[in-house]
Amino acid sequence: QVQLVESGGGLVQPGHSLRLSCVFSGDSSSRATMTWFRQAPGKERQFVAALWRGTTGTYYADSVKGRFTISKDTAKNTAYLQMNSLQPEDTALYYCAASRTLIFSSMTNPSAYAFWGQGTQVTVSS
Repeated sequence: QVQLVESGGGLVQPGHSLRLSCVFSGDSSSRATMTWFRQAPGKERQFVAALWRGTTGTYYADSVKGRFTISKDTAKNTAYLQMNSLQPEDTALYYCAASRTLIFSSMTNPSAYAFWGQGTQVTVSS
């Protein structure tokens, strides 16, 4: 049974940083594409960043490119999202998702992911 558990969210001021973690259990994370999504109140779930399975290929939404970095520690079965220069518009519930069968064209589609964490809240406010 694959499980994902996120942590690391919190309240920060604009311009500050946070690092989110996602522990993947029940399988090897090296066989899964690991992706971060976020959802603000009243809005649809939005793709943030992905790290393609079996590669070091990373992909980002335009809104976070240059500020966020996705990475993975395979030995710890943990994916990370380093978020720098946070802005109020980054405020959302952040979810980790994983898929072992994802096709590239579906990377930004939440419905294409079989496994989800419970989410961790990120609030950026002065």
